[in-house]
Amino acid sequence: MKSLTGQSTQQHIHDKLISEAKQRLSTSNQAIREIAYELGFEHSQSFSKLFKAKTQLSPSDNPFTKRQQKNNQ
Repeated sequence: MKSLTGQSTQQHIHDKLISEAKQRLSTSNQAIREIAYELGFEHSQSFSKLFKAKTQLSPSDNPFTKRQQKNNQ
């Protein structure tokens, strides 16, 4: 995988997970813990830690999440 993309398999998987998480956070009314579980995380804290490491934002600080929450009020 690394020779084809320049990324390790783990990096590729993490990038795909974060991409999917951003999509769901911006289009879904689901709680962060539900999204984390659906993406394969048993503990939402692990999801939040990875999300923050990759985006420098926690899932709840993601601008798309805030916009979605404001629209639901």
